[in-house]
Amino acid sequence: MKFFLNGSWQDRDEVLEVTNPYDGSVIDTVPKASSDDVNTAIAAAVEGAKVMEALTGYERFLILRKTADLMRERQEELAQVLSSEEGKAIAEGRMEIDRSAQTIELSGEEAKRLSGEVLPLDGGKDVRNKLGFTLRVPCGVVAAVTPFNFPLNLVCHKVGPALAAGNAVVLKPASDTPLISLKLVEILLEAGMPPLALSCITGSGRTVGQGICSDPRVRKISFTGSKEVGELICSVAGIKKVTMELGSNCPMIVLPDADMDLVAQQTVASGFANAGQVCISAQRLLVVDSVHDDFMSAVLPKVEGLIAGNQLDEGSNIGPMVRESDAVRVESWIQEAGAAGASIVAGGQRSGAIVQPALVDGVTSDMRISREELFGPAVGVQRVKDVDEAIRLANDSEFGLSAGIFTQDIDAAVRFAREVQSGNIHINWGPMWRTDCMPYGGLKDSGLGREGPKYAVEEMTEMKSVVIHSK
Repeated sequence: MKFFLNGSWQDRDEVLEVTNPYDGSVIDTVPKASSDDVNTAIAAAVEGAKVMEALTGYERFLILRKTADLMRERQEELAQVLSSEEGKAIAEGRMEIDRSAQTIELSGEEAKRLSGEVLPLDGGKDVRNKLGFTLRVPCGVVAAVTPFNFPLNLVCHKVGPALAAGNAVVLKPASDTPLISLKLVEILLEAGMPPLALSCITGSGRTVGQGICSDPRVRKISFTGSKEVGELICSVAGIKKVTMELGSNCPMIVLPDADMDLVAQQTVASGFANAGQVCISAQRLLVVDSVHDDFMSAVLPKVEGLIAGNQLDEGSNIGPMVRESDAVRVESWIQEAGAAGASIVAGGQRSGAIVQPALVDGVTSDMRISREELFGPAVGVQRVKDVDEAIRLANDSEFGLSAGIFTQDIDAAVRFAREVQSGNIHINWGPMWRTDCMPYGGLKDSGLGREGPKYAVEEMTEMKSVVIHSK
């Protein structure tokens, strides 16, 4: 497949193979971009930004609305591409296409709502005969650097708001999952997007990602990925706006009055979706000691009932991890926890890139399966004596992206909402929940800024203050 650069589809002699993580088969190849390609993409985006800014908000809305319609028409085709290259179960792939269309649709709506405000200048001294107001204007060139785990929806969360706000975009998709991004570009062009408004170039993070992010012509960077790569981007970015959606190891607290059937359901839903490769996946289950055994009895059959296999088989609940090397790491962390005294109650075995869904009991805070971001199909259970200890342990992390609690105690729920250091708080639900219009982002080392079309548009625009001085 070709990449899209400077208004045209282009090939290169050097290519990257895109493989199916289940069997290693080559699905397609994409061109490997050079430093010259990065420069060309940014130069094209500078011109494209002028074209986008000249469009009215309604014109940008029409392009994005048509894009969403086309995505829905082609849902099955897109889902097959997405699941084949990423490894998520086909049912999840279809769900991601539907969510992605909604994200684009919501972004289009925001294109019609770009507005400023009248400034209350009368609150200052010597302000007679003065009228002040603000304008929101596009940043210009937005760099979108995206991850493999939601290779369409997280692209849409960057590209959609950027275009809605009147910017041009240089998109660098994850090397493991570039095909679905290129399919999105095809659809955007069919929907009427100006060709210079978006370049999508494929290649290594070192050449393409760093080249884009360090260029002073780029005014805004939106990145989703690991903390380590986020720190590297910030170190080379220079003076520009950044949104960083980074990692986590989300806690889920279970108090004695919790609805245990709901807890068991959400443990599976929040812990094992997309083979655990979700930054808001439930990783640390903090269960009050008095209901620990009830919790294990409720959740164990559900974990054991999950079927891991070929992601394109309708009967598979869980597909392979995106790379076998990641599966090897996850398996080693599970075994390491077992060697340190935890009990591997279910799963943990690996075959190629597939890791059987694992339930690990007796986890302690110093184990890597608890302390770091696992990003795999395993959850660790840690006993706590009460809500005080649970909140303390929930906060005992460098991360703070999402957290959940199960309780009927309103006082405990309010304490949790106020005291837990996390950007997303869920009461009687798991941490892995997001609707695409909500503000989404983390505290601490989980990131900077917020996504969600309305909030991303604010991040991808600049504010001007205008004062009229009359006689």
